[in-house]
Amino acid sequence: MSHVRSSDDCCDDANTESAAPLTAALVGSCPITVEVPADYQRACRLLSVSAPPATLLTASYAVAVCGSLLALLVAVLVTGPMVTTVSLGFLALSLGVAALGRYGVPFAAEAKRIRTLGAAPSLVTTLVLGATLWPSAERAAAFAGRTGNGLLATRLEHHRQRAAGTPRSGLATFATAWRDRFPALERAVGLVENATAAPVEERSEILERARRCILDGTRDEMAAFAASIRGPATALYAFGVLLPLAMASLLPAAAAAGVPVTAPALVGTYGIVMPGALVVACCWLLGRRPVAFPPATIPRSHPDVPASPLPSAVVGIAAGIGGWLLAGALVASWASPIGALGAGVGSALVSYYRPIAGVRDHVTDIESGLPDVLSAVGRRLDRGQSVEAALIEAVDETPEPTSTVIEAAAARQERLGTSIKGAFLGPGGALAAVPSHRTRRAAILLDTAATIGPPAGESVTTMGEHLESLRAIERETRRDLSQITETLSNTAALFGPLIGGATVALAGSMGGGEQFATVPSALLGPVIGWYVLVLAVLLTTVSTGLHRGLDRALVGYRTGLTLLSASATFLVAVVATGLLV
Repeated sequence: MSHVRSSDDCCDDANTESAAPLTAALVGSCPITVEVPADYQRACRLLSVSAPPATLLTASYAVAVCGSLLALLVAVLVTGPMVTTVSLGFLALSLGVAALGRYGVPFAAEAKRIRTLGAAPSLVTTLVLGATLWPSAERAAAFAGRTGNGLLATRLEHHRQRAAGTPRSGLATFATAWRDRFPALERAVGLVENATAAPVEERSEILERARRCILDGTRDEMAAFAASIRGPATALYAFGVLLPLAMASLLPAAAAAGVPVTAPALVGTYGIVMPGALVVACCWLLGRRPVAFPPATIPRSHPDVPASPLPSAVVGIAAGIGGWLLAGALVASWASPIGALGAGVGSALVSYYRPIAGVRDHVTDIESGLPDVLSAVGRRLDRGQSVEAALIEAVDETPEPTSTVIEAAAARQERLGTSIKGAFLGPGGALAAVPSHRTRRAAILLDTAATIGPPAGESVTTMGEHLESLRAIERETRRDLSQITETLSNTAALFGPLIGGATVALAGSMGGGEQFATVPSALLGPVIGWYVLVLAVLLTTVSTGLHRGLDRALVGYRTGLTLLSASATFLVAVVATGLLV
């Protein structure tokens, strides 16, 4: 899949509100005018960035220049290892601000596009259903735009509205806009539009081809991606994990050979340079993913999710204090910051995102039963039953917890006399507290089928088949990527910390002579421990992003678990190796 930026990005209206006073002051003090690349402007529009692109880019450059000059000035005027280390860190931070301002925004926009294209199969299937129920391209586009969620459906609705009052439906311009990013989407949408103008006896065959086209295109893109990512992922493992830790194990020998191994060099290499290179490599890997099937987004307004992060912060602080004391007592004083950082941040992340993970698991369980529900209802509609009666009978053919949801909706509809949509999605409805686009689309389809009657049975059955096919594609994709992602995850949580802890202990056992005074455990331990925690965060993010797509809650929860595992494994490895040698 090509990664050329889509012209459809220009459809968003940029929010060009005034920048913050500090940002404006930084920009005003800058003597140069920054030329904003076209892709950067599109990225800002896609992300609805409040500040104008030129202001944002100029401010990041101004911060980088001022910070770099200040760091260099301090390094020249004040001497000492600690000052040099702090100056290097501040210099790296300043340059990082510039890199984040220039490349972070396009990367965030790319991640959003990847998530957006994950909805392409569902959007095309909704178009197919609309064209089946109403053989009109305009009505099919309106149905898909109304029932869909997310950026892709919004863009389709935008194109449809622009085509209003003309002989066109907006489908052709929408498909053309995404041609470079997802050719299968263009072909599938084109087939849907052709089907609405085809004879009745040919229409169903063309619509089925459109549905298969987008599913096959998605499967092919992900299979090609899984095959192409093995080499880069192996290189990331070799140069990001094995080589740095092997270099650390050679530090005592390097010191014995007369190679200067100073604190600023160690901190600069393992604390700044290597993590920075890893961040770049991880972003490059994640940016190559063609489409993503991210899990449902759970809002903080959900009744089962705490609204305030304060309890999680308290948990993190308490765990950090415990980690500091425990690491200092069982390992050494230098281990206290590593224990506090790993335990504190990890516990806070797990505490904050665990409720979201629980709700998401429940949503996933409900979604897994949708194909059975829709297939059962569709068959009964074909036989002339009503949707209401079909739902009641479908309860026995549907697994838990989906059957409970269907039963609750049927009871609510019968008791209150509300519509199918109201029984599912209305206030207090069976799906009102289930934040899932798939369940929402299914409920709207059932409500539409209740209005149309038996002729909608085939469409309902088709939607059930589509959801089952989509789940199969997701399973295939994750299976193809599992070897890579599991290696990265296990390295982040277990293997990397084991190697790092053993390296620190071995270096300490060899450091009894004067020739090793430059790399004591009090210096090497925190540096390698920090790098191990960096690996835990970055490798977990890459593994999760490749496997499921970038999702803040999912990445945060898994990163928290990995930080807890990595910090504990690292400290245990230091103690255990020290006892053995």
